[in-house]
Amino acid sequence: MKVGPKYKIARRLGDRIFPKTQGTKFTVSGTDKRIYGKGKKGRRPMSEYGTQLIEKQKAKYTYGVSEKQLVNYIKATSAKKAEMPTASLYQALERRLDNVVFRMGLVPSRAFARQACTHGHIMVNGRRVTIPSYQVRADDVISIRPNSKDNGIFRELSEKIKNHIAPNWLVVDTGKFEAVVKGLPSYKDKEPNLNFEVIMEFYSRV
Repeated sequence: MKVGPKYKIARRLGDRIFPKTQGTKFTVSGTDKRIYGKGKKGRRPMSEYGTQLIEKQKAKYTYGVSEKQLVNYIKATSAKKAEMPTASLYQALERRLDNVVFRMGLVPSRAFARQACTHGHIMVNGRRVTIPSYQVRADDVISIRPNSKDNGIFRELSEKIKNHIAPNWLVVDTGKFEAVVKGLPSYKDKEPNLNFEVIMEFYSRV
């Protein structure tokens, strides 16, 4: 997924959705433009549709998925007829291999994680997987391919991963740079800035 200027996108959406926008250097300016649209007689509150669109865009950019991929996740979630569709959607996004690599602390962003996957640096259960959207399952073991450990994107990993806090559904061995998937991500641990209920509402009307 090609992403434009990250600071500009984050300001437009009014949220720190990229790792590079989460430092003190970045400030979310123009938030009022997100809440209010421009009308002929001044500013007016953003419509319900506009609010839902913003939430959908935030999820796309946070997880680095295309519109088509997100729609497919929505369709798969709806087909399951799960008791909590929002939790199913969240879990599908979290269980993407590129997201797991990022959550493990192996790379600084999901963009780097996608690169690591597509270039063949990541293994699942001892086999190389080059599909960033691959859905991990319970008891899967995620690791760096031995020949890739000296690659530049993993440089100084020992120091970087030492203080990394992974989600509780991943058990990370910082010495081996690998993790075991212990179960499904818990919806209560979702990103606080993402409203999956609103996202589901958006796709129910289009």
